[in-house]
Amino acid sequence: MPLITLLTDFGTRDQYVASLKGVILHIAPSATVVDVTHKIPPRDVIRAALMLRQIWPWYPPGTIHVAVVDPGVGSRRRILAGRYDGRFVVAPDNGLVSMLHRELRVEAMHVVENPRYMLGKVSPTFHGRDIMAPVAAHLASGVPIEKLGPPTDHLEILKFATPERMPDYSIVGEVLYADQFGNLVTNIARNHLLQTYQHRSGVEVYLDGVRIGPIRTSYHEVDSGKPLALIGSDNHLEIAVNCGHAGQTLSANRGSKVEVR
Repeated sequence: MPLITLLTDFGTRDQYVASLKGVILHIAPSATVVDVTHKIPPRDVIRAALMLRQIWPWYPPGTIHVAVVDPGVGSRRRILAGRYDGRFVVAPDNGLVSMLHRELRVEAMHVVENPRYMLGKVSPTFHGRDIMAPVAAHLASGVPIEKLGPPTDHLEILKFATPERMPDYSIVGEVLYADQFGNLVTNIARNHLLQTYQHRSGVEVYLDGVRIGPIRTSYHEVDSGKPLALIGSDNHLEIAVNCGHAGQTLSANRGSKVEVR
């Protein structure tokens, strides 16, 4: 049974998500459609690119991921259909596949141009419904990715800040986003910390120069309402407030400076 996921900034109040599902099920009625989220902040391609990479390994090979965060809809930006590690992605060429492309081996990448696999009439403001959804459904029905359009090796790639290792083995990174609980997810991964721990003692985390404390293993290690740092389930350093919202409590957001020293 083909599996198609949807990741958008559409919200759930309007008809947009339901329209995508209707198009998919009309073409591929046996498909299972999974909602990843429809609450990506509007037009936040960076957040969508991060989330797409985070969910990628948890779905089986053959899954088709449709990612529609598309502030350039109706412009000359292209639509891509790609395959990484046996899984497909259909998305606008606006950097949304950046994290996949940086970290995984690309097996195929095509520009979606063949009108046979789009709806008959394409709205200039809703390519998710009229192009991306039907393309995903046709892939789920067995259409080879090569039939969707010509191959390409030129993609729009976002520039994500990478942590900087200092001469004293401390690390300087930044906050990428705040999750639903207000936890501040950083660009510092677990593996970035190995040399820091090997060469420094008493390692602690600082947010915009304010001491958070040592890296802990779970929230209950500090009292309710107190900040802490820990490695989250995606193996990245996070700054949280136990039973609170770190982003609001600590007045931090994307780009806030994080130091481990």
